Amino acid sequence: MRGTLRPALAYGALTALAALLLAWLDWRHVTRDWSTQFYLVVVALVFAGLGLWLGNRLTPRTAALPFARNQRALASLGISPREVEVLDELAQGKANKVIARDLGISPNTVKTHVARLFEKLGAANRTEAIARARDLRLLP
Repeated sequence: MRGTLRPALAYGALTALAALLLAWLDWRHVTRDWSTQFYLVVVALVFAGLGLWLGNRLTPRTAALPFARNQRALASLGISPREVEVLDELAQGKANKVIARDLGISPNTVKTHVARLFEKLGAANRTEAIARARDLRLLP
């Protein structure tokens, strides 16, 4: 109970202050000190600010967890560590020659790894393979 008293008092004070501000603006409007357009703009700004604050306050915040590769899926599909490296490079959109240069293997070896990944993931092309790997949490 003690932990909720302070925020409740703060929200109550802010609500009272907002009601006082609106009453003061209404009095200024009734006495014709300010034009109707000015009154409407001020009221709109107050409610827009309140909406932004509430939206920010009520939106849940989730901390991003570090990516953990699904080792069970790797084992069940029989994907080797080298194929995982090739899959990571594929996900970055690299061409076979670039993957070969980055991993220090021949382009033909990359083609073999890619073909085996397609088989193991049940994919017909790179896009499907990457999508399937993301579904299985093999890629971030």
